[in-house]
Amino acid sequence: MDDTIENLRKAMEDAAAAMDFEEARRLRDRINLLRLGADADGAADADTSGLTRQQPGRMGLGTGRQSVEPPAGWTRPKKPDPMTRGRNRRRREEP
Repeated sequence: MDDTIENLRKAMEDAAAAMDFEEARRLRDRINLLRLGADADGAADADTSGLTRQQPGRMGLGTGRQSVEPPAGWTRPKKPDPMTRGRNRRRREEP
């Protein structure tokens, strides 16, 4: 497996030197799949064109967490009026 990765790395560098960046990208993704444990046939057949890489600056702990999106058409409820605080219909008995 190491010699396959090494051969793919050399082919990737050759493609980059020849300004064929699409081929270099495809080979880079194939190397990454092999390093993660995919078999050679599966890595060769995988379509990685729709995958996105993690954005720079978002690489700390907890930054890979999903953010919750509200449903379409949802609006925030109105905040309560602060002047109505403590104005019950029942009066509290004073000690």
